Amino acid sequence: MALTAAALLATSLGLSACSSDDSADASIVTTNGGEPQNPLVPTNTNENMGGRVVDRLFAGLKYYDGNGVAHDELAQKIETTDRKNYKITLKPDWKFSDGSAVTAKSFVDAWNYGALGTNAQLQSYAFTPIVGFDDVSAEKPKAQTMSGLKVIDDKTFTVELKSPSIDFETELGYAPFYPLPEAAYKDMKAFGENPIGNGPYKFASNGAWQHNVQIDLVPNPDYKGGRPPKNKGLRFVMYQSFDTAYADLLAGNLDTLDTVPDSALASYKKDLGDRAITKPTAQNQHIGIQANVPHFSGEEGVLRRKALSMAINREQICENIFHGSRKPARDFTSASLPGFDGNLPGSEALNYNPEEAKKVWAQANAISPWSGRYEIAYNSDGGHQAWIEAVANSIKNTLGIEAIGAPYPTFKNIRDEVNAKSIGKAFRYGWQGDYPTMLQFLTSQYYSYSETNNVDWNNKEFDKLLDAALAAPTQAESYKLVAQAQTLMLKEMADIPVLDYIADAGRSDKVKKAELAWNGLFDFENIEK
Repeated sequence: MALTAAALLATSLGLSACSSDDSADASIVTTNGGEPQNPLVPTNTNENMGGRVVDRLFAGLKYYDGNGVAHDELAQKIETTDRKNYKITLKPDWKFSDGSAVTAKSFVDAWNYGALGTNAQLQSYAFTPIVGFDDVSAEKPKAQTMSGLKVIDDKTFTVELKSPSIDFETELGYAPFYPLPEAAYKDMKAFGENPIGNGPYKFASNGAWQHNVQIDLVPNPDYKGGRPPKNKGLRFVMYQSFDTAYADLLAGNLDTLDTVPDSALASYKKDLGDRAITKPTAQNQHIGIQANVPHFSGEEGVLRRKALSMAINREQICENIFHGSRKPARDFTSASLPGFDGNLPGSEALNYNPEEAKKVWAQANAISPWSGRYEIAYNSDGGHQAWIEAVANSIKNTLGIEAIGAPYPTFKNIRDEVNAKSIGKAFRYGWQGDYPTMLQFLTSQYYSYSETNNVDWNNKEFDKLLDAALAAPTQAESYKLVAQAQTLMLKEMADIPVLDYIADAGRSDKVKKAELAWNGLFDFENIEK
Protein backbone atom coordinates (compact mmCIF):
# COMPACT_ATOMS: atom_id res chain seq x y z
CA MET A 1 0.00 0.00 0.00
CA ALA A 2 1.13 3.22 -0.01
CA LEU A 3 1.10 5.14 3.00
CA THR A 4 2.68 7.88 1.28
CA ALA A 5 5.74 8.75 3.11
CA ALA A 6 3.19 9.24 -1.00
CA ALA A 7 2.19 5.99 -0.04
CA LEU A 8 2.37 4.86 3.42
CA LEU A 9 3.66 4.43 -1.19
CA ALA A 10 2.88 5.04 1.23
CA THR A 11 3.19 10.08 1.26
CA SER A 12 6.10 11.01 3.32
CA LEU A 13 8.06 12.12 0.38
CA GLY A 14 10.78 11.81 2.97
CA LEU A 15 14.19 12.37 1.47
CA SER A 16 17.38 11.27 3.05
CA ALA A 17 21.12 11.47 2.87
CA CYS A 18 23.05 13.19 0.16
CA SER A 19 23.26 13.36 -3.58
CA SER A 20 25.96 11.40 -5.30
CA ASP A 21 29.16 13.07 -6.46
CA ASP A 22 29.59 10.26 -8.96
CA SER A 23 28.34 11.43 -12.33
CA ALA A 24 26.16 8.96 -14.22
CA ASP A 25 26.83 7.83 -17.75
CA ALA A 26 25.19 10.38 -20.06
CA SER A 27 22.76 7.75 -21.38
CA ILE A 28 21.48 6.86 -17.89
CA VAL A 29 18.41 8.69 -16.56
CA THR A 30 19.10 10.28 -13.17
CA THR A 31 15.97 10.79 -11.08
CA ASN A 32 15.22 11.77 -7.50
CA GLY A 33 14.83 9.12 -4.84
CA GLY A 34 15.37 8.49 -1.17
CA GLU A 35 16.72 5.75 1.07
CA PRO A 36 14.19 2.88 1.16
CA GLN A 37 12.97 2.05 4.64
CA ASN A 38 13.57 -1.70 4.28
CA PRO A 39 15.34 -4.23 2.03
CA LEU A 40 13.62 -4.37 -1.38
CA VAL A 41 11.21 -7.26 -0.80
CA PRO A 42 7.84 -6.62 -2.52
CA THR A 43 5.68 -7.78 0.40
CA ASN A 44 7.62 -5.64 2.88
CA THR A 45 7.89 -2.37 0.93
CA ASN A 46 5.09 0.06 1.73
CA GLU A 47 6.65 3.47 1.09
CA ASN A 48 7.34 5.08 -2.24
CA MET A 49 11.13 5.43 -2.08
CA GLY A 50 11.43 1.66 -2.00
CA GLY A 51 8.27 1.13 -4.04
CA ARG A 52 9.49 3.09 -7.06
CA VAL A 53 12.49 0.74 -7.27
CA VAL A 54 10.62 -2.51 -6.54
CA ASP A 55 8.14 -1.78 -9.34
CA ARG A 56 11.02 -1.51 -11.81
CA LEU A 57 12.65 -4.77 -10.70
CA PHE A 58 9.59 -7.02 -10.68
CA ALA A 59 6.75 -7.92 -13.04
CA GLY A 60 3.39 -9.26 -11.89
CA LEU A 61 0.35 -10.80 -13.48
CA LYS A 62 -0.76 -7.29 -14.45
CA TYR A 63 0.92 -3.91 -14.87
CA TYR A 64 -0.50 -0.39 -14.88
CA ASP A 65 0.23 1.99 -17.71
CA GLY A 66 0.79 5.71 -17.23
CA ASN A 67 -2.94 6.37 -17.11
CA GLY A 68 -3.61 3.67 -14.54
CA VAL A 69 -5.13 1.15 -16.95
CA ALA A 70 -4.31 -2.46 -16.01
CA HIS A 71 -2.88 -4.77 -18.69
CA ASP A 72 -1.85 -8.42 -18.61
CA GLU A 73 1.89 -8.79 -17.96
CA LEU A 74 2.73 -12.40 -17.00
CA ALA A 75 -0.91 -13.46 -17.14
CA GLN A 76 -1.92 -15.31 -20.30
CA LYS A 77 -5.46 -15.72 -18.97
CA ILE A 78 -7.30 -14.83 -15.76
CA GLU A 79 -10.56 -16.74 -15.75
CA THR A 80 -13.51 -16.45 -13.37
CA THR A 81 -17.26 -16.89 -13.54
CA ASP A 82 -18.08 -15.53 -10.08
CA ARG A 83 -15.20 -13.14 -9.15
CA LYS A 84 -14.55 -15.48 -6.24
CA ASN A 85 -12.77 -18.42 -7.88
CA TYR A 86 -9.98 -17.65 -10.32
CA LYS A 87 -7.90 -19.79 -12.66
CA ILE A 88 -4.67 -18.03 -13.68
CA THR A 89 -2.52 -19.15 -16.60
CA LEU A 90 0.97 -17.73 -17.10
CA LYS A 91 2.66 -16.77 -20.36
CA PRO A 92 5.51 -19.16 -21.26
CA ASP A 93 9.27 -18.67 -21.07
CA TRP A 94 9.56 -15.97 -18.43
CA LYS A 95 12.76 -15.96 -16.36
CA PHE A 96 14.14 -14.19 -13.31
CA SER A 97 17.38 -12.29 -13.81
CA ASP A 98 19.32 -15.25 -12.30
CA GLY A 99 18.05 -17.44 -15.15
CA SER A 100 15.54 -19.44 -13.11
CA ALA A 101 12.04 -19.94 -14.49
CA VAL A 102 9.03 -17.92 -13.34
CA THR A 103 6.35 -20.51 -12.57
CA ALA A 104 2.99 -20.71 -10.85
CA LYS A 105 4.87 -21.81 -7.73
CA SER A 106 6.92 -18.57 -7.89
CA PHE A 107 3.68 -16.64 -7.33
CA VAL A 108 2.03 -18.95 -4.80
CA ASP A 109 5.15 -19.28 -2.63
CA ALA A 110 5.69 -15.51 -2.63
CA TRP A 111 2.08 -14.80 -1.65
CA ASN A 112 2.20 -17.39 1.14
CA TYR A 113 5.47 -15.90 2.40
CA GLY A 114 3.90 -12.44 2.41
CA ALA A 115 0.83 -13.63 4.33
CA LEU A 116 2.58 -15.72 7.00
CA GLY A 117 2.29 -13.99 10.36
CA THR A 118 5.75 -14.99 11.57
CA ASN A 119 7.31 -13.22 8.56
CA ALA A 120 5.73 -9.91 9.72
CA GLN A 121 5.50 -8.43 6.23
CA LEU A 122 4.19 -4.85 6.06
CA GLN A 123 2.04 -5.63 3.01
CA SER A 124 0.47 -8.82 4.37
CA TYR A 125 -2.98 -7.17 4.49
CA ALA A 126 -3.14 -7.41 0.68
CA PHE A 127 -3.81 -11.15 0.99
CA THR A 128 -6.74 -10.74 3.41
CA PRO A 129 -9.39 -11.64 0.76
CA ILE A 130 -7.84 -15.08 0.06
CA VAL A 131 -9.33 -18.17 1.75
CA GLY A 132 -7.00 -19.38 4.50
CA PHE A 133 -5.36 -16.01 5.14
CA ASP A 134 -6.69 -15.79 8.69
CA ASP A 135 -5.05 -19.09 9.72
CA VAL A 136 -1.74 -18.20 8.07
CA SER A 137 -1.53 -14.59 9.29
CA ALA A 138 -2.22 -15.30 12.97
CA GLU A 139 0.45 -14.42 15.51
CA LYS A 140 0.76 -18.17 16.03
CA PRO A 141 -0.13 -19.46 12.55
CA LYS A 142 -2.46 -22.46 12.32
CA ALA A 143 -1.18 -23.14 8.80
CA GLN A 144 1.88 -22.23 6.74
CA THR A 145 0.08 -21.79 3.41
CA MET A 146 -3.27 -20.32 2.38
CA SER A 147 -5.80 -23.03 1.47
CA GLY A 148 -7.23 -20.76 -1.22
CA LEU A 149 -4.07 -21.06 -3.35
CA LYS A 150 -3.37 -24.20 -5.38
CA VAL A 151 -0.65 -24.89 -7.95
CA ILE A 152 -2.05 -26.94 -10.86
CA ASP A 153 1.10 -27.11 -12.99
CA ASP A 154 4.10 -24.92 -13.84
CA LYS A 155 1.95 -22.40 -15.71
CA THR A 156 -1.38 -22.62 -13.85
CA PHE A 157 -2.67 -21.90 -10.36
CA THR A 158 -6.04 -21.19 -8.78
CA VAL A 159 -7.16 -18.63 -6.22
CA GLU A 160 -10.27 -18.84 -4.04
CA LEU A 161 -11.45 -15.66 -2.31
CA LYS A 162 -13.59 -15.46 0.81
CA SER A 163 -16.16 -13.41 -1.09
CA PRO A 164 -16.49 -11.95 -4.61
CA SER A 165 -14.27 -8.96 -5.44
CA ILE A 166 -14.69 -6.53 -8.31
CA ASP A 167 -11.17 -5.21 -7.55
CA PHE A 168 -9.13 -8.40 -7.33
CA GLU A 169 -8.11 -8.71 -10.96
CA THR A 170 -7.00 -5.05 -11.09
CA GLU A 171 -5.13 -5.55 -7.81
CA LEU A 172 -2.86 -8.20 -9.34
CA GLY A 173 -0.43 -5.56 -10.62
CA TYR A 174 0.22 -4.39 -7.05
CA ALA A 175 3.69 -5.13 -5.59
CA PRO A 176 2.72 -7.71 -2.89
CA PHE A 177 1.47 -9.96 -5.70
CA TYR A 178 4.84 -10.13 -7.49
CA PRO A 179 6.59 -13.53 -7.76
CA LEU A 180 9.88 -14.39 -6.07
CA PRO A 181 12.68 -16.75 -7.18
CA GLU A 182 13.71 -19.75 -5.09
CA ALA A 183 16.95 -17.94 -4.20
CA ALA A 184 15.02 -15.37 -2.14
CA TYR A 185 14.08 -17.80 0.63
CA LYS A 186 17.67 -18.65 1.56
CA ASP A 187 18.12 -15.23 3.21
CA MET A 188 15.32 -12.75 2.55
CA LYS A 189 17.12 -9.78 4.07
CA ALA A 190 20.21 -10.39 1.93
CA PHE A 191 17.97 -10.91 -1.09
CA GLY A 192 16.37 -7.51 -0.47
CA GLU A 193 19.81 -5.86 -0.58
CA ASN A 194 20.48 -7.35 -4.05
CA PRO A 195 17.08 -8.39 -5.44
CA ILE A 196 16.64 -10.87 -8.27
CA GLY A 197 13.54 -9.87 -10.20
CA ASN A 198 11.77 -10.42 -13.50
CA GLY A 199 10.84 -6.82 -14.32
CA PRO A 200 11.95 -4.34 -16.97
CA TYR A 201 15.12 -3.45 -15.03
CA LYS A 202 17.65 -5.25 -12.84
CA PHE A 203 20.40 -4.09 -10.47
CA ALA A 204 23.34 -2.75 -12.46
CA SER A 205 25.66 -4.88 -10.33
CA ASN A 206 25.90 -6.60 -7.00
CA GLY A 207 25.86 -3.74 -4.47
CA ALA A 208 24.12 -1.33 -6.85
CA TRP A 209 22.26 0.03 -3.81
CA GLN A 210 24.74 2.46 -2.25
CA HIS A 211 22.87 3.27 0.95
CA ASN A 212 21.91 6.92 1.39
CA VAL A 213 23.54 7.75 -1.96
CA GLN A 214 21.98 6.05 -5.00
CA ILE A 215 20.53 2.91 -6.60
CA ASP A 216 21.56 1.99 -10.16
CA LEU A 217 19.36 -0.07 -12.49
CA VAL A 218 19.92 -1.26 -16.06
CA PRO A 219 17.44 -2.79 -18.55
CA ASN A 220 16.73 -6.50 -18.04
CA PRO A 221 17.35 -8.25 -21.39
CA ASP A 222 15.11 -11.17 -20.35
CA TYR A 223 12.01 -8.99 -19.78
CA LYS A 224 9.14 -10.02 -22.07
CA GLY A 225 6.35 -7.70 -20.90
CA GLY A 226 4.56 -4.62 -22.15
CA ARG A 227 6.76 -1.94 -20.55
CA PRO A 228 10.26 -2.40 -22.02
CA PRO A 229 12.62 0.46 -21.10
CA LYS A 230 13.15 3.22 -23.65
CA ASN A 231 16.30 4.32 -21.85
CA LYS A 232 19.67 2.79 -20.97
CA GLY A 233 19.04 2.67 -17.23
CA LEU A 234 17.97 4.57 -14.12
CA ARG A 235 19.92 6.09 -11.25
CA PHE A 236 17.78 6.95 -8.20
CA VAL A 237 19.74 9.73 -6.48
CA MET A 238 18.99 10.29 -2.80
CA TYR A 239 18.58 13.92 -1.68
CA GLN A 240 18.16 15.61 1.69
CA SER A 241 15.72 18.14 0.27
CA PHE A 242 13.67 18.88 -2.81
CA ASP A 243 15.33 22.31 -2.98
CA THR A 244 18.70 20.67 -3.56
CA ALA A 245 17.21 18.32 -6.13
CA TYR A 246 15.55 21.23 -7.95
CA ALA A 247 18.85 23.13 -8.08
CA ASP A 248 20.44 20.03 -9.65
CA LEU A 249 17.58 19.83 -12.18
CA LEU A 250 18.14 23.45 -13.23
CA ALA A 251 21.89 22.87 -13.48
CA GLY A 252 21.42 19.79 -15.66
CA ASN A 253 22.78 17.43 -12.99
CA LEU A 254 19.43 15.66 -12.53
CA ASP A 255 17.26 14.47 -15.42
CA THR A 256 13.83 14.20 -13.76
CA LEU A 257 12.29 15.47 -10.51
CA ASP A 258 8.81 14.32 -9.49
CA THR A 259 8.17 16.99 -6.83
CA VAL A 260 8.88 20.69 -7.28
CA PRO A 261 9.65 22.26 -3.85
CA ASP A 262 7.26 24.82 -2.37
CA SER A 263 9.93 27.48 -2.80
CA ALA A 264 9.84 27.08 -6.61
CA LEU A 265 6.11 26.58 -7.24
CA ALA A 266 5.63 30.21 -8.23
CA SER A 267 8.53 30.17 -10.69
CA TYR A 268 9.14 26.64 -11.96
CA LYS A 269 6.99 26.97 -15.09
CA LYS A 270 8.99 30.04 -16.10
CA ASP A 271 12.25 28.33 -15.13
CA LEU A 272 11.53 25.15 -17.09
CA GLY A 273 9.23 26.26 -19.91
CA ASP A 274 7.94 23.25 -21.84
CA ARG A 275 9.97 21.00 -19.52
CA ALA A 276 7.57 21.74 -16.65
CA ILE A 277 5.14 18.87 -16.00
CA THR A 278 1.76 18.97 -14.26
CA LYS A 279 -0.89 16.28 -13.86
CA PRO A 280 -3.75 15.41 -11.45
CA THR A 281 -2.66 12.31 -9.56
CA ALA A 282 -4.17 9.80 -7.14
CA GLN A 283 -2.69 11.26 -3.96
CA ASN A 284 -4.19 13.06 -1.00
CA GLN A 285 -3.43 14.64 2.35
CA HIS A 286 -5.65 14.21 5.42
CA ILE A 287 -5.56 15.12 9.08
CA GLY A 288 -6.36 12.25 11.40
CA ILE A 289 -6.83 11.99 15.13
CA GLN A 290 -7.21 8.81 17.10
CA ALA A 291 -10.13 8.24 19.46
CA ASN A 292 -7.88 7.86 22.52
CA VAL A 293 -7.09 11.60 22.38
CA PRO A 294 -9.22 13.58 24.87
CA HIS A 295 -12.31 15.24 23.32
CA PHE A 296 -12.23 13.10 20.17
CA SER A 297 -14.29 10.04 21.00
CA GLY A 298 -18.02 9.47 20.51
CA GLU A 299 -20.44 12.24 19.51
CA GLU A 300 -18.14 14.95 20.83
CA GLY A 301 -15.39 13.70 18.51
CA VAL A 302 -17.71 13.74 15.48
CA LEU A 303 -18.75 17.34 16.18
CA ARG A 304 -15.17 18.51 16.74
CA ARG A 305 -13.89 16.89 13.53
CA LYS A 306 -16.71 18.52 11.55
CA ALA A 307 -16.06 21.91 13.13
CA LEU A 308 -12.33 21.64 12.45
CA SER A 309 -12.99 20.65 8.85
CA MET A 310 -15.24 23.66 8.27
CA ALA A 311 -12.62 25.92 9.91
CA ILE A 312 -10.00 25.10 7.23
CA ASN A 313 -9.84 27.45 4.26
CA ARG A 314 -8.69 24.85 1.74
CA GLU A 315 -9.05 27.10 -1.30
CA GLN A 316 -6.80 29.75 0.20
CA ILE A 317 -4.16 27.17 1.17
CA CYS A 318 -4.20 25.63 -2.32
CA GLU A 319 -3.73 29.01 -3.94
CA ASN A 320 -1.36 30.80 -1.55
CA ILE A 321 0.95 27.94 -0.63
CA PHE A 322 0.68 25.55 -3.56
CA HIS A 323 -0.07 28.07 -6.33
CA GLY A 324 -2.87 25.85 -7.61
CA SER A 325 -0.89 22.60 -7.52
CA ARG A 326 -3.29 21.16 -4.94
CA LYS A 327 -7.06 21.31 -4.84
CA PRO A 328 -9.52 21.03 -1.95
CA ALA A 329 -10.47 17.45 -1.11
CA ARG A 330 -14.08 16.50 -1.80
CA ASP A 331 -14.10 12.94 -0.49
CA PHE A 332 -11.86 10.37 1.21
CA THR A 333 -10.24 9.05 -2.00
CA SER A 334 -8.92 11.14 -4.90
CA ALA A 335 -10.62 13.23 -7.55
CA SER A 336 -8.58 11.56 -10.31
CA LEU A 337 -10.01 8.06 -9.72
CA PRO A 338 -12.80 6.41 -11.76
CA GLY A 339 -16.22 6.81 -10.14
CA PHE A 340 -15.28 9.88 -8.07
CA ASP A 341 -18.24 12.02 -6.93
CA GLY A 342 -17.39 15.47 -5.57
CA ASN A 343 -20.91 16.19 -4.32
CA LEU A 344 -21.65 13.43 -1.86
CA PRO A 345 -24.32 14.03 0.81
CA GLY A 346 -22.56 15.59 3.77
CA SER A 347 -19.67 16.96 1.72
CA GLU A 348 -20.65 20.47 2.81
CA ALA A 349 -18.56 19.67 5.90
CA LEU A 350 -15.54 20.02 3.59
CA ASN A 351 -16.45 23.64 2.76
CA TYR A 352 -14.90 26.60 4.58
CA ASN A 353 -17.77 27.84 6.75
CA PRO A 354 -16.54 29.81 9.79
CA GLU A 355 -19.95 30.53 11.28
CA GLU A 356 -21.12 26.91 11.10
CA ALA A 357 -17.74 25.75 12.42
CA LYS A 358 -18.14 27.94 15.52
CA LYS A 359 -21.70 26.70 16.03
CA VAL A 360 -20.73 23.02 15.82
CA TRP A 361 -17.67 23.57 18.07
CA ALA A 362 -20.02 25.09 20.66
CA GLN A 363 -22.25 21.98 20.44
CA ALA A 364 -19.20 19.86 21.23
CA ASN A 365 -18.35 22.15 24.16
CA ALA A 366 -21.84 21.53 25.54
CA ILE A 367 -20.89 17.86 25.82
CA SER A 368 -17.45 18.55 27.32
CA PRO A 369 -15.77 21.99 27.48
CA TRP A 370 -12.62 22.24 25.36
CA SER A 371 -9.28 22.32 27.11
CA GLY A 372 -5.69 22.23 25.95
CA ARG A 373 -4.41 23.02 22.48
CA TYR A 374 -4.93 21.41 19.10
CA GLU A 375 -1.62 20.11 17.74
CA ILE A 376 -1.09 18.69 14.24
CA ALA A 377 1.96 16.45 13.90
CA TYR A 378 3.87 16.40 10.62
CA ASN A 379 7.21 15.07 9.41
CA SER A 380 9.78 17.79 8.76
CA ASP A 381 11.48 15.76 6.00
CA GLY A 382 8.42 15.80 3.77
CA GLY A 383 7.84 19.46 2.88
CA HIS A 384 4.65 19.75 4.97
CA GLN A 385 5.41 22.62 7.35
CA ALA A 386 3.86 25.46 5.34
CA TRP A 387 0.46 23.89 4.70
CA ILE A 388 0.14 22.41 8.19
CA GLU A 389 0.88 25.80 9.76
CA ALA A 390 -1.69 27.38 7.43
CA VAL A 391 -4.28 24.80 8.52
CA ALA A 392 -3.47 25.48 12.18
CA ASN A 393 -3.77 29.25 11.67
CA SER A 394 -7.10 28.86 9.89
CA ILE A 395 -8.42 26.78 12.79
CA LYS A 396 -7.03 29.22 15.36
CA ASN A 397 -8.52 32.26 13.65
CA THR A 398 -11.91 30.60 13.16
CA LEU A 399 -12.45 28.78 16.44
CA GLY A 400 -10.37 30.96 18.75
CA ILE A 401 -8.41 28.01 20.14
CA GLU A 402 -4.67 27.49 20.32
CA ALA A 403 -3.74 25.43 17.24
CA ILE A 404 -0.19 24.72 16.14
CA GLY A 405 1.89 22.43 13.94
CA ALA A 406 4.01 19.87 15.79
CA PRO A 407 7.11 18.88 13.77
CA TYR A 408 8.66 15.40 13.94
CA PRO A 409 12.15 14.97 12.41
CA THR A 410 11.32 12.09 10.07
CA PHE A 411 8.47 10.18 8.50
CA LYS A 412 9.52 7.11 10.50
CA ASN A 413 9.30 9.02 13.81
CA ILE A 414 5.71 10.00 13.23
CA ARG A 415 4.66 6.63 11.76
CA ASP A 416 6.05 4.74 14.75
CA GLU A 417 3.82 6.73 17.13
CA VAL A 418 0.76 6.56 14.86
CA ASN A 419 1.12 2.78 14.57
CA ALA A 420 1.64 2.42 18.33
CA LYS A 421 -1.51 4.55 18.96
CA SER A 422 0.62 6.73 21.22
CA ILE A 423 0.84 9.94 19.21
CA GLY A 424 -1.73 11.71 21.40
CA LYS A 425 -2.48 14.51 18.92
CA ALA A 426 -3.76 15.11 15.40
CA PHE A 427 -1.39 14.18 12.57
CA ARG A 428 -1.09 14.69 8.84
CA TYR A 429 -1.01 11.61 6.67
CA GLY A 430 -1.38 10.94 2.99
CA TRP A 431 -2.17 8.15 0.61
CA GLN A 432 -0.76 7.50 -2.84
CA GLY A 433 -2.70 4.92 -4.83
CA ASP A 434 -1.25 1.43 -5.15
CA TYR A 435 -3.71 0.55 -7.86
CA PRO A 436 -6.21 2.93 -9.44
CA THR A 437 -9.54 2.34 -7.69
CA MET A 438 -11.46 4.16 -4.96
CA LEU A 439 -11.86 0.87 -3.10
CA GLN A 440 -8.08 0.61 -2.77
CA PHE A 441 -8.04 3.88 -0.82
CA LEU A 442 -11.02 2.93 1.35
CA THR A 443 -10.39 -0.74 2.15
CA SER A 444 -6.76 -0.15 3.09
CA GLN A 445 -7.39 2.85 5.36
CA TYR A 446 -10.88 2.50 6.81
CA TYR A 447 -11.88 -1.16 7.06
CA SER A 448 -12.25 -1.73 10.81
CA TYR A 449 -9.69 -4.56 10.70
CA SER A 450 -7.11 -2.99 8.37
CA GLU A 451 -3.60 -2.68 9.77
CA THR A 452 -3.34 0.66 7.97
CA ASN A 453 -6.46 2.16 9.57
CA ASN A 454 -4.56 5.10 11.05
CA VAL A 455 -7.48 6.73 12.85
CA ASP A 456 -9.10 3.62 14.38
CA TRP A 457 -12.43 4.53 12.81
CA ASN A 458 -14.58 1.42 13.16
CA ASN A 459 -18.04 1.11 11.67
CA LYS A 460 -19.58 -2.28 10.88
CA GLU A 461 -22.18 -0.77 8.54
CA PHE A 462 -19.35 0.81 6.57
CA ASP A 463 -17.51 -2.54 6.43
CA LYS A 464 -20.66 -4.17 5.00
CA LEU A 465 -21.04 -1.44 2.37
CA LEU A 466 -17.44 -1.97 1.24
CA ASP A 467 -18.00 -5.73 1.15
CA ALA A 468 -21.06 -5.12 -1.02
CA ALA A 469 -19.15 -2.72 -3.28
CA LEU A 470 -16.47 -5.37 -3.82
CA ALA A 471 -19.13 -8.00 -4.56
CA ALA A 472 -21.15 -5.75 -6.90
CA PRO A 473 -21.94 -7.23 -10.34
CA THR A 474 -21.03 -4.04 -12.22
CA GLN A 475 -18.74 -1.06 -11.73
CA ALA A 476 -21.73 1.30 -11.80
CA GLU A 477 -23.35 -0.56 -8.90
CA SER A 478 -20.02 -0.67 -7.06
CA TYR A 479 -19.64 3.11 -7.43
CA LYS A 480 -23.11 3.64 -5.93
CA LEU A 481 -22.18 1.54 -2.89
CA VAL A 482 -18.85 3.35 -2.51
CA ALA A 483 -20.80 6.64 -2.50
CA GLN A 484 -23.07 5.30 0.26
CA ALA A 485 -20.03 4.20 2.27
CA GLN A 486 -18.39 7.62 1.94
CA THR A 487 -21.65 9.34 2.87
CA LEU A 488 -21.49 7.40 6.13
CA MET A 489 -17.88 8.50 6.57
CA LEU A 490 -18.88 12.14 6.12
CA LYS A 491 -21.70 11.73 8.61
CA GLU A 492 -19.21 10.57 11.26
CA MET A 493 -16.25 12.52 9.83
CA ALA A 494 -13.89 9.54 9.94
CA ASP A 495 -10.99 11.95 9.52
CA ILE A 496 -10.49 15.33 7.83
CA PRO A 497 -9.71 15.26 4.09
CA VAL A 498 -7.77 18.40 3.20
CA LEU A 499 -6.00 18.28 -0.18
CA ASP A 500 -5.90 16.37 -3.46
CA TYR A 501 -2.82 16.53 -5.66
CA ILE A 502 -2.06 18.14 -8.94
CA ALA A 503 1.55 17.03 -9.23
CA ASP A 504 4.31 19.42 -10.30
CA ALA A 505 7.45 17.94 -11.79
CA GLY A 506 10.16 18.70 -14.31
CA ARG A 507 12.74 17.30 -16.71
CA SER A 508 16.14 18.59 -17.75
CA ASP A 509 17.04 19.76 -21.24
CA LYS A 510 18.84 16.43 -21.74
CA VAL A 511 15.53 14.53 -21.66
CA LYS A 512 13.32 14.30 -24.75
CA LYS A 513 10.28 12.76 -23.03
CA ALA A 514 9.23 12.23 -19.42
CA GLU A 515 5.65 11.96 -18.18
CA LEU A 516 4.08 11.46 -14.80
CA ALA A 517 1.98 8.35 -14.25
CA TRP A 518 -1.47 8.23 -12.62
CA ASN A 519 0.05 7.91 -9.11
CA GLY A 520 2.41 10.89 -9.26
CA LEU A 521 5.59 8.92 -9.99
CA PHE A 522 7.31 9.06 -13.37
CA ASP A 523 6.41 6.57 -16.08
CA PHE A 524 10.02 5.46 -15.72
CA GLU A 525 10.19 2.93 -18.52
CA ASN A 526 9.08 5.53 -21.05
CA ILE A 527 11.56 8.27 -20.13
CA GLU A 528 13.67 9.03 -23.22
CA LYS A 529 16.98 10.92 -23.35
